Amino acid sequence: MNILISGGSGFLGSAFSEALQRHYQQADRDLNVTWLTRDSSQAHPNDINMMTYEELAHSDASFDVILNLAGAGIADARWSDERKEQLLASRIKPTESLLAFIARTSIKPKLLVSGSAIGWYGTQGDKPLTESSDYESDFAHTLCDEWEQLAVKATQYDVPVAIVRTGVVIHPEGGMLGKLLTPFKIGVGGQLADGQQIMSWISREDWVAATIFIIEQQLAGKNDERANALQTANDTPALVYNLTAPNPVTNHTFTKTLGAWLHRPTFFTLPTFLLKLMFGEMSTLLIDGQKVLPKALENAGYEFRQPTLKQALETQK
Repeated sequence: MNILISGGSGFLGSAFSEALQRHYQQADRDLNVTWLTRDSSQAHPNDINMMTYEELAHSDASFDVILNLAGAGIADARWSDERKEQLLASRIKPTESLLAFIARTSIKPKLLVSGSAIGWYGTQGDKPLTESSDYESDFAHTLCDEWEQLAVKATQYDVPVAIVRTGVVIHPEGGMLGKLLTPFKIGVGGQLADGQQIMSWISREDWVAATIFIIEQQLAGKNDERANALQTANDTPALVYNLTAPNPVTNHTFTKTLGAWLHRPTFFTLPTFLLKLMFGEMSTLLIDGQKVLPKALENAGYEFRQPTLKQALETQK
């Protein structure tokens, strides 16, 4: 299989590439992984091919699968108007480049897997949300929706599309957990606001395994009709998967579980007013919860490696 990955060197893309290579080696199957990059000198493993966006614009290469993960971190900086534009452009421009390639190439990919986030659902408190749920409009929803709707245009060229809406990814090498380890280790970790907001999370190992599962399901022709469909302009469905664990937790439970794992106290609390003062509009990511459930994955038969937060943390020891 030949796979092209945008955002391949990132927190998720690098782990996915490594796991996919192991998976194919164990199955004694051929695999070629190519990372799409803007910097031709970017460091990369020796067994990874590199292609710039400029090269893609003129390439006649063929790929069985495209995995579209490029995008600046939504929680990496305060949401100024300029930052909002950067967040959108960092997702839209790479996706436009991939669509232009798909439109031009004579051998179409068998599947486009395009990233998104559970922010698509907007702020809905502790209401259970599945792939068939509606949304509440806010910036996070708008950001995710514009990205998704652009990716879905690949179906106009008879390329199936799977949208993966990712929750908080748990792994000490990066993401939210990577940022929290230092304050928790020195004993100043604590809950956010009242701690009752729901956090929908997934271990990085399950994110990687679930994405491989989705790809193999689709390449084997197992289009599970129980997975919700986004209707496109030409009525061609794109499968939507929530990449979250089946057991979301409150921020209070997350705080206590993380503290117990690190054997550190968790006495501190950051009140709502201070979070709003520190992070502005972006504080919604910390204060307002989402209870997002992986119904499509479970319906398709995926079995979670770490279905509970305790299991996800303990595997990191």
